[in-house]
Amino acid sequence: MSILWLLCPVIAFGSFVDAIAGGGGLITLTAYVAVGLPPQTALGNNKFASSSGTLIASIRYIAHSQVSLLVGVVAIIFSFLGSGFGSLMATRYASTYLNYLLVFLVPALALFMMLKPDFGQAKSRSKPFVVLLGMITGLVMGMYDGFFGPGTGMFLTLIFTSVLGLDLLKACGTARVVNLASNVAALAVFLRHGAIDFAIAIPCALSAIIGGYLGSTLALSVGVKVLKPVMLFVLAILLVKVVVGMF
Repeated sequence: MSILWLLCPVIAFGSFVDAIAGGGGLITLTAYVAVGLPPQTALGNNKFASSSGTLIASIRYIAHSQVSLLVGVVAIIFSFLGSGFGSLMATRYASTYLNYLLVFLVPALALFMMLKPDFGQAKSRSKPFVVLLGMITGLVMGMYDGFFGPGTGMFLTLIFTSVLGLDLLKACGTARVVNLASNVAALAVFLRHGAIDFAIAIPCALSAIIGGYLGSTLALSVGVKVLKPVMLFVLAILLVKVVVGMF
């Protein structure tokens, strides 16, 4: 299909970005919609491909011991709870106020990253503190993902390093594992409702696997030098999406 020549490179790039900093869905979902897929099919295909790319990236991070299993397991459990509640909120409330909040929050986060000299460096935290904050992070970000969604993986990375004290690379790897769990849960729903066009989804999944492998490999080999610029890039895309969505 001719649209695959357009989609596959974009999906690979989005997966590449996602494997490094999260937020790749801001790129890939826009691409599916741009080529004319119906909204539900676009969402289903996006979850199918992103789950494949995130799985490869997660395996790479785990193999290199760049995942905090303690934080990851706790955050996964509570993100499921939060996601269900967030999805329920999405059916009842508009996201208008959250858009306005993000317009101020996203630039503030970018400044925080650029101006904080020790951003991304590991910090000592007690295990009870890490568990408690892991629960809260999973719950809150699960609610955000269920209610709004864009940039969830990148926000997880920021919180894991800034609040829970993980170094930036391990925070990134842990966020991929948590994201994988939520992606698989959402994918199961789309599969059940037949909202996936496999003629498009399978080639895009292969592209996502390539992007996920290359992105995680680059992050593992270069580390903070590539993580921070890509995270700032994702923040910029998120800001544009939020501002455009307000008009």
